[in-house]
Amino acid sequence: MRSTLAGMTETDPKAELQFYLTRARDALLWKTEGLSEYDVRRPLVPTGTNLLGLVKHVAGVTVRYFGECFDRPFAEPVPWLDDDEPNASMFASANESREWLVSLYRAAWAHADATLESLPLDATGEVPWWPRERRNPTLHRVTIHMIAETERHAGHADIVRELIDGSVGVRADYAGVPDRDSDAWMTHRDRVEQAAKDAGAR
Repeated sequence: MRSTLAGMTETDPKAELQFYLTRARDALLWKTEGLSEYDVRRPLVPTGTNLLGLVKHVAGVTVRYFGECFDRPFAEPVPWLDDDEPNASMFASANESREWLVSLYRAAWAHADATLESLPLDATGEVPWWPRERRNPTLHRVTIHMIAETERHAGHADIVRELIDGSVGVRADYAGVPDRDSDAWMTHRDRVEQAAKDAGAR
């Protein structure tokens, strides 16, 4: 199969993986733009999920999977990776600036890209926290894992952002949802609610 992603005309496994990883990264960061310091940090669900915390978390796992797991140390300190508090990576403390966390994330993905460039996809790493039988995955498998991880959290960010100000979409130039005004969306929501009630009453 020939790929047309990002202008490619021939199959290029690394470039295809890179395309989807970059798309997910961009989506996650885009969800933080244009918000106040409070809104970019505030928890919107009982588990505390928040936008800047998602960026912080993905930055950390990016460093671990593309750095530590392939013996390619990341140059900058990532303090929460050694924190015993299980949710330390999922929120930004008041003294962790948005600028610093976004910059750290960009540095982490540059480090990941360098790992992808430097090693073949069949290079084997070590993920100590995975089950023993899966502890030595290839770079190819780790990259797929990180695409899934980043897309998952970009999806979380999409919902959180909608709860903050109603904004939705895949990226700035493509919403990925029908173009409707707020009244039309409310009508649709009511229809979904009624369907749920009807199903629950059966």
